[in-house]
Amino acid sequence: MNDNGRYEFYAPMAAIDTGSEGIIRLAVGGGDNIAKSRYMVIDKTEGLHTTTTETCQSCHVDYAASKLKHPSYTAINTDGETDLVAGCMVCHGNVVRDDGGYARNSMQKIGHINHQKFEKDFDVANCYTCHAEPVTNVYSMNTCTDCHDAAGSGSTNVAMTYSGFNESDDVRLFHKKVMERAQLREDHYTTTSAPFIDNSLEWEDHPQGGWCTTVSLFNTAGETEQQLNIGEMYAAKTLTYAGAYIHGYYNESLVGRPSPRGAEQYIENKDGSRSVCYPHLDGLDSDYRLADLVASTRVTFKQADDDGGYDGVSFTSYSDAVDHSGVKTQDYERRHSVTANSCTTCHNNETNYHKNGSYNEGGLDCVACHNNGQDRSGMRTVAMDAFETDAKRIEAGYVIPALSSGVQVGWKANSAPGFGPLIHGMHWGTQTVLGSELDSKGNENLTTNSAIKLNAENCVSCHADGIELYAIPNQFIRAKAFHGGDNTKMASPITANCFACHNDEQALNHMVQQGGSIDEEVVADWYTQPTSESCATCHAEGKSYGIEKFHVFERME
Repeated sequence: MNDNGRYEFYAPMAAIDTGSEGIIRLAVGGGDNIAKSRYMVIDKTEGLHTTTTETCQSCHVDYAASKLKHPSYTAINTDGETDLVAGCMVCHGNVVRDDGGYARNSMQKIGHINHQKFEKDFDVANCYTCHAEPVTNVYSMNTCTDCHDAAGSGSTNVAMTYSGFNESDDVRLFHKKVMERAQLREDHYTTTSAPFIDNSLEWEDHPQGGWCTTVSLFNTAGETEQQLNIGEMYAAKTLTYAGAYIHGYYNESLVGRPSPRGAEQYIENKDGSRSVCYPHLDGLDSDYRLADLVASTRVTFKQADDDGGYDGVSFTSYSDAVDHSGVKTQDYERRHSVTANSCTTCHNNETNYHKNGSYNEGGLDCVACHNNGQDRSGMRTVAMDAFETDAKRIEAGYVIPALSSGVQVGWKANSAPGFGPLIHGMHWGTQTVLGSELDSKGNENLTTNSAIKLNAENCVSCHADGIELYAIPNQFIRAKAFHGGDNTKMASPITANCFACHNDEQALNHMVQQGGSIDEEVVADWYTQPTSESCATCHAEGKSYGIEKFHVFERME
């Protein structure tokens, strides 16, 4: 101990001198009788790693509190801030055990190879996800070849590229596919007109007239914005989809879809826009008699597949609301409590989930189908051989045949209704199972999605601004997803969202005692009926049992 009361530690290491570069990590205490401090990174070489704590914890949020490997080794710096990457690299450096290093996995392997197991729309070649700054230093060619080999993309040309690499190059720019899709998205947008009546429409099987909406596509890459011709681009197969729906709209929520499926016709307008028209709208005098009307449109740029519903680059936009005469009543608004990048942080390949619905803008595309009134089952589909036995498949809820052209191609399982409950259920709750596999002892175990490995209580991943329970519309959600396809049921909104994760009998009983429900009977004008749930009384933010006491809405420093 020095005169000033500070301790100095000496740890002589062979072949290390004051000019050596690397990481100095320190922990005080330990053993059976002395408490141990957190690992602290005292010093590290500048530019040693090209990722950051922030990029890792954009998904992992707080690795130290996780149930993944070695969370107790999460290090802090001298300011008390998490220094995740440097702490990991003390063991998982650039040299693996077989070559004289400490750990079997290098940091490059953990980042580049292990993350390829992420099962849905994650592209490890989107370097910008983890490398926010230019990457101008590559430790060895193995960094490249290991990743290419693991991805099955071949590494024949990698050596030539690596030999031509110099320190002024940014390695991220060699991986262009995702960036090209991102640029396509940045350079375009669509607009959707409010639904309007066109009495001049002619139909073979219907009276003259009908309802339409018009979608327009714009390119902003040049100095002057340019409207593009949807009809010509569709004929040239540059676009694979350009369609529309008309929705019922009440209390700033979508409450169903009166536009009849498959009955539409397309009109290519002189300015390049496309009008999508229907001979009639169903239920205007019954199901939607108290609802306004809103249109949504989707336009998809072709990528590899002829049907770009999955791999295309799609744009969705919504229109103003009108009454049944076509007169505007209000701008389109919908409460959306997730951040714009909440989906694309993990689903980073700039494609669609399915049916031309992209991950951008926090899943706003998805709301066109998964809303209060569309009453979707939110099904997850797996392959015919996803489970080792039928018993495990049935246990996991996969009992609905998935058909294609009348032939069964897989199995489906219900998830949760609406948008919020669906996302909760598919990631952490009612339907996280993807199949099963046998372990070394022959036991059959369920396999789950990647999200289940993250801490479900880290709501900040999507809800960066928290949740205001009092702001949730007091309006039911059609809920056949909770009832095996029974479309006569509806659920109160907070209960539906909570039950999608907290789905045991005890949790549901608590919700029901506070006025919540998942099995109310659907009645006429159901979307106008108030619910009785009083969850916010105790669980609103700031209350004694506020939601933030049990869920994380702030990121760790």
